[in-house]
Amino acid sequence: MSQHTVTINVANKRLKIACPAGHESALLQAADEINKRLEQDAKKSHAVKTPEQALVMMSLNLANDLIQARNELTTERDKMQSKIELLQATIEQAVNPTKTA
Repeated sequence: MSQHTVTINVANKRLKIACPAGHESALLQAADEINKRLEQDAKKSHAVKTPEQALVMMSLNLANDLIQARNELTTERDKMQSKIELLQATIEQAVNPTKTA
């Protein structure tokens, strides 16, 4: 997969990033999400932070969001697996009523 350079703006800094072809949109969306979160954090926080501190806090919040999303996904996957197993057992009983006793 070929790579080329994409220019993004993060925390009021222009950055040139190597990006695989076809992933430019995702990179731009990620930069936009970072900027939105930095802006939201700046509105909430009354303490003056350096840009580095703001980026670290935003990164920690993103990591926390990712962990929560993974945990929710695991929980939902487990629930779906239980439902699938129940449906399979119900179908087995309907198809083979003499085998269940």
